[in-house]
Amino acid sequence: MSAASFYGSIPVFRGFTSLMEPKLYSPLPEDWSIGVADIVDSTKAIAAQRYKAVNMAGAAVIAAVTNALEGREFPFVFGGDGASFAVAPADLDAAHEALAATATWVREDLDLKMRVALVPVSAIRAKGLDVRVARFGPSANLSYAMFSGGGLAFADAAMKRGEFAVAEAPSGTQPDLSGLSCRFEVMPASRGLILSVLVMPVGGVDPQAFRKVIEDIIHLVERSPDAGRPVPSQGPPLKWPPQGLDYEARAIRGGSLLKRRAGLLAYTFFAYVLMRFDIKVGGFLPKVYKRQVVENSDFRKYDDGLRMILDCTPELERALSDRLAAAARDGVVRYGLYPQDAAMMTCFTPSALRSDHVHFIDGARGGYASAATALKAMVAAAT
Repeated sequence: MSAASFYGSIPVFRGFTSLMEPKLYSPLPEDWSIGVADIVDSTKAIAAQRYKAVNMAGAAVIAAVTNALEGREFPFVFGGDGASFAVAPADLDAAHEALAATATWVREDLDLKMRVALVPVSAIRAKGLDVRVARFGPSANLSYAMFSGGGLAFADAAMKRGEFAVAEAPSGTQPDLSGLSCRFEVMPASRGLILSVLVMPVGGVDPQAFRKVIEDIIHLVERSPDAGRPVPSQGPPLKWPPQGLDYEARAIRGGSLLKRRAGLLAYTFFAYVLMRFDIKVGGFLPKVYKRQVVENSDFRKYDDGLRMILDCTPELERALSDRLAAAARDGVVRYGLYPQDAAMMTCFTPSALRSDHVHFIDGARGGYASAATALKAMVAAAT
């Protein structure tokens, strides 16, 4: 079954509070594969304040595979220091090449080590797990994939054990990262703090007990005026030259790095002027684009665990922490919370004239990776 016919047939749900409803999730076809990628020693990179590089690497996986598939829609999820996705058999070779090239680019241009793997869905089901996918629509513009069934967590763990590995492409190989950028400035908290949230089930736990915890957390956030999207309603701050200029220049194919930087400086200045003074050019409407950036921001998701980047008050942080601590004592969840003062955005915009550009949100001081470190410490303490 092709990606278009399977993934496109899944109805989009709008209310995030429905996230844990099983009927929203459809089992992936048996002959599909799961792609996983993450940065080795991301904690060290974050300690060295290389947040943008880590996020750029994670988003590069999605950009490279999307471009290799020539824009065909497929399910994916951004994890901060990595990404996961699913592909149909017809797209497997292209995804393999994109992953291999991205790992090489990440090492040579970002000075980070990325491990990548492709895991057959059949191998996951042979372990008694599943991969089911849903489509959440944060706006009318696009949808993001949500995964359940334990299969993504299995694939990630298998990759870290060195199984199903995809070898790096030869030195100098560069993936097609067209549309990948990180031009916006960090977004300071407006309610007190930016909270990175990561909640995973304890192995073998009753699914209903875990569902209840996740729904409690979502309801705490949804019903509170003390939390919200970490992207300002008017859009993220934009300055020139942009902070992420060097990373974006490295993502461009062809020519010397100096030439790419010079060309990008000119292009980003032009874009900055358009955005700053709301100048319409052709079909590009800056106000519409900025509104879509806000609407399309990917700040909450589910991939066998709940991930959220919230702009919230210290009071709500304590309420979330108390509920999660109680669930951890009951042996239902393991979790990581990481407060910081700002959020950051990495963008994938194949065309600024279309409404389905995607914007990945993470905490600006380590975000998901730091929350994962806290979660790992909790798991270690429990064993």
